[in-house]
Amino acid sequence: MERREEQPGAAGAGAAPALDFTVENVEKALHQLYYDPNIENKNLAQKWLMQAQVSPQAWHFSWQLLQPDKVPEIQYFGASALHIKISRYWSDIPTDQYESLKAQLFSQITHFASGSKIVLTRLCVALASLALSMMPDAWPCAVADMVRLFQAEDSPVDGQGRCLALLELLTVLPEEFQTSRLPQYRKSLVRASLAVECGAVFPLLEQLLQQPSSPSCVRQKVLKCFSSWVQLEVPLQDCEALIQAAFAALQDSELFDSSVEAIVNAISQPDAQRYVNTLLKLIPLVLGLQDQLRQAVQNGDMETSHGICRIAVALGENHSRALLDQVEHWQSFLALVNMIMFCTGIPGHYPVNETTSSLTLTFWYTLQDDILSFEAEKQAVYQQVYRPVYFQLVDVLLHKAQFPSDEEYGFWSSDEKEQFRIYRVDISDTLMYVYEMLGAELLSNLYEKLGRLLTSSEEPYSWQHTEALLYGFQSIAETIDVNYSDVVPGLIGLIPRISISNVQLADTVMFTIGALSEWLADHPVMINSVLPLVLHALGNPELSVSSVSTLKKICRECKYDLPPYAANIVAVSQTSQCMWLMQALGFLLSALQVEEILKNLHSLISPYIQQLEKLAEEMPNPSNKLAIVHILGLLSNLFTTLDVSHHEDDHEGSELRKLPVPQGPNPVVVVLQQVFQLIQKVLSKWLNDAQVVEAVCAIFEKSVKTLLDDFAPMVPQLCEMLGRMYSTIPQASALDLTRQLVHIFAHEPAHFPPIEALFLLVTSVTLTLFQQGPRDHPDIVDSFMQLLAQALKRKPDLFLCERLDVKAVFQCAVLALKFPEAPTVKASCGFFTELLPRCAEVEPVGKVVQEDGRMLLIAVLEAIGGQASRSLMDCFADILFALNKHCFSLLSMWIKEALQPPGFPSARLSPEQKDTFSQQILRERVNKRRVKEMVKEFTLLCRGLHGTDYTADY
Repeated sequence: MERREEQPGAAGAGAAPALDFTVENVEKALHQLYYDPNIENKNLAQKWLMQAQVSPQAWHFSWQLLQPDKVPEIQYFGASALHIKISRYWSDIPTDQYESLKAQLFSQITHFASGSKIVLTRLCVALASLALSMMPDAWPCAVADMVRLFQAEDSPVDGQGRCLALLELLTVLPEEFQTSRLPQYRKSLVRASLAVECGAVFPLLEQLLQQPSSPSCVRQKVLKCFSSWVQLEVPLQDCEALIQAAFAALQDSELFDSSVEAIVNAISQPDAQRYVNTLLKLIPLVLGLQDQLRQAVQNGDMETSHGICRIAVALGENHSRALLDQVEHWQSFLALVNMIMFCTGIPGHYPVNETTSSLTLTFWYTLQDDILSFEAEKQAVYQQVYRPVYFQLVDVLLHKAQFPSDEEYGFWSSDEKEQFRIYRVDISDTLMYVYEMLGAELLSNLYEKLGRLLTSSEEPYSWQHTEALLYGFQSIAETIDVNYSDVVPGLIGLIPRISISNVQLADTVMFTIGALSEWLADHPVMINSVLPLVLHALGNPELSVSSVSTLKKICRECKYDLPPYAANIVAVSQTSQCMWLMQALGFLLSALQVEEILKNLHSLISPYIQQLEKLAEEMPNPSNKLAIVHILGLLSNLFTTLDVSHHEDDHEGSELRKLPVPQGPNPVVVVLQQVFQLIQKVLSKWLNDAQVVEAVCAIFEKSVKTLLDDFAPMVPQLCEMLGRMYSTIPQASALDLTRQLVHIFAHEPAHFPPIEALFLLVTSVTLTLFQQGPRDHPDIVDSFMQLLAQALKRKPDLFLCERLDVKAVFQCAVLALKFPEAPTVKASCGFFTELLPRCAEVEPVGKVVQEDGRMLLIAVLEAIGGQASRSLMDCFADILFALNKHCFSLLSMWIKEALQPPGFPSARLSPEQKDTFSQQILRERVNKRRVKEMVKEFTLLCRGLHGTDYTADY
C-alpha cells in the first residue's frame, strides 16, 4: 500500500532527521505552526508538515488525529492528510481496502455532523475524492448510496445534522471533480456517471427547498449544492424546477445571495443555449424581478440591485444569439434588454453610490456582435429595433461618465477616483465599439448636443455635461478615422467657445484636440484655432500631462505646417522641464531648415547647458545628481525625435539605411560635438554612479537609434569615451550602448577599427570581472551576453581577432547559464544559439566548440534536470537544437557519455528514459517546436512532475 511513497517519506526524514512522523511529533509541529511567534520556526514546521502529509505514516496518524479529544486544528490536519493520500496516491491503496476506507470515512462524517464544520468539510472532500476514484466500476451508485446512508433512521445524529452533512458531501463532490487529478479518459467516464447520478440529487434538493418546514440553514445549503452541480453541465431543462424555486427564494433576504449564485451558474453554463424553450420561460421570471429591483434602487440597497442585475445580464449576455433567433418573441427579449438598460443607467455615481452598471457593459458588445452577425434581411429588421436602443445607450453611458460636483468629488478617496477613471475608460471602449453599429450619425448626434449646449442662452450648462459629450467624441476619434467626418470642422470651431473652468474639463478638451491631430494635418488652416489653447494650457502644471501629450501629437502629425508657429512654441516650452515636451519639440524642429533648427536649439538648450556646466564644477552630492540626470534626460528625449531625414527601414536585424540629408551637418551631431567635452567632465566626477552613467549612455543610445548613419562622425570619440568609462567602472548601460554601435556600424569598414578596439576592451574587462566573481553583477553579465550575440549576428569577424580569448568567453557564457536570474540565463542561451551556427565559418568558434562543447551540453542537461526554472526550458531547447543541427557528430557522442552516470541529470530517471530522450533529440534536426516539447516532457520527468496537475499550466 505504501510502495511509491518511500521517496517523499525519505525526503521528509532527510529534512528533519530528529523527527519521525508520529502523532506526537505532528501535534508538536502543528502547535509550532499555529502558536510559535518566530516566523522561521513556523515556516520550518509548515515544510515538515507538508512532508508528513505525503509520508507512508500519514495513513496511521491521520485517523488518530481525528480522535474526539483533539482540538479542531489537529483534527483538520488529519482530515487534510487523508484527502491528500486518497487524491494523490490512490494507486497505492490495495483494492481489498476500498470498502473499509469508505466505511471509516462515512463513520467519521457521521460523527463530525454534529462537530467542527471545517473538519466535516475536509472529511467530505476526502470521501468525494474516494468516490471519484471508485466510480463507476468499483462504486456504481455512489451518490444514491450516500443519500440512502444519510437518510437511515438508526443514526445517532439528529435529522437536521445528518441532512446538512449529506448536503455538504453532495456540494463538495462536483467541486472535487472539477479540481481532481483524474486522467482525461477517467474524467469523461466519471462525468457521465455523475450526470446520471444527478437524478438521485435534484429530487431531494427540490423537496428540501419547497418543504415549508425546512429551516433556512438547510435551504441555504440546498441552493449551494444546486449551484455546485449545475457546473457539471446538467441539461438546463432538468434544472427548471430548481431554478424556479431559486427565483422564489430571492424574496427571502437570507437566501438572496445563494439564490443569485445558483441562478447565474445555471444560466451561464455553456450548454444551456441548446434549451431555448427553458430560456424563454426564464425571461418572464427575470422581468418579474423589476419591482424588487426598483425598490432596491430607491432604498439604496446595492446588494439586491447588484444581484438582480447579475441575473438579467447572465441571461442576456450568454444567450442573446439564441433569444434573438426566436423572432416571434422579439418583444419579450426587448423587454429584457430594456431591463439591462435600466441597470446600465442605475442612478448614482460609480463606484460610490452604485457598483452595478459596470457589470452590463460586455452585454452591449455581445448583443451588437450578434445582431451584426445575422444575414442582411434579419439584420435590417433588428437594426430598426435596436438602433434607437443603442442611441439611448450612448446617452445613458455619457450620463454615467459625468463627474460628480466638485464638492462631492473632493470627498472621494484616491482609490474611488482611480476606479471611476477605469470605469470611464470602459465606457470609452464601449462607445468606440458602438460606433460600428451607429456610424457617422453618432458623431452628428454628439455634435448637435454639444452645439445646443454651448449656444443655448436659456439655461447655464454644467461643465460636467460638456465634458462628457467631448469625452464621447474623443473616445471615438482616438481610434476611428474621423478624417472624412463633416462634423469635425464644426467641433473644432466650437472648442474655443468652451468656458474652461475646471481641470477635468480642460484635460478632456486637450485630449480631444490630440485625438483630432491627424485631421488637423489634413486641414492645417484650422491649427490656429486650437494651438493657442494648447500653448496656454502648457503653463498650468495641473494640465501638464494632457497639454504636453496633445502638443506632442500635433508636432508629430503636423510638423510640416508648424514652422510659422515654431518660435512661439519653443518660447512657451522653455518654461517647462518636461521630458515629453522635449519629444514634441524634437518633432517640431525636424521640419525646419538646419540653420533654423540650430538657432532654436541654441535658445532652447543653452540654459540647460549653462546649468550643466555649473553642476560639473560642483562636488558630487544627491541634489546636484538629480539635476544632472534630469538635464541629461531632457536632452535624450529631444534627440529621440529630432530627425531631419526619413528612414527606409527601422527595425533591428535588418540593414538600416536612411535617405541622405540634403541640408549639411546633422544638428544633433553638431550639438553633441559641442557638449561632448562637458559630458566627459560630468562623467569624470560621476563615473561610479550607475544612474548618471545610464543617463549619459541614454543620450548617445537615443541619438544613435534616431540618426543611424548620420551619427558616424561621433563614432571614434564615443568608442574612446565608452572604453575609458567601462575600464574604470564596468556598467551594463555602457555595454548596451556598445551593442547599439556594433549593430549599426560594425559592418562598415571605416568604423570597424574603433568598434573592434572597444569590443576587445569591454570583453577583456568583463572576463577579468568573471575571474573576480560575477555573481554580484547579473545585469552586466546579461548585457555582455547580448553584446556577444549581437557581434556574432552583425559582424562574426570580431571573433577572428587573435586578441579575443574565445575559449574564456565560451566558458564564462557556460557559467552564466547557471545564474539564478532568468534574464541573464536567457541572454546566455541567446549567445549560444548565435555562436553554434558559426562553427564552420569562424575557425576559433569551431575550435572552442570541439574542445569545450561537452561542458556546454552538461550545463544544459543540468538545467533541464531541475537546476533552472521551468519557464526557461524553451531557451535550453534552442541550444540543444543548434548543437544537433550544427555539431551533430559531436553531440551524438557527448550526449550518450553525459547521460551515462546514474542519477544525472536527475535521480528520478531510469536509463531507458534517458536513452529515449537522447534518441529523440538526435532524430529531430528540422522541427524546433518538437525539440521544445521533448525538453518539456523530459524536465517534468526529471522533477517528478510528469502526469501531475502541475503540468496543466505548463
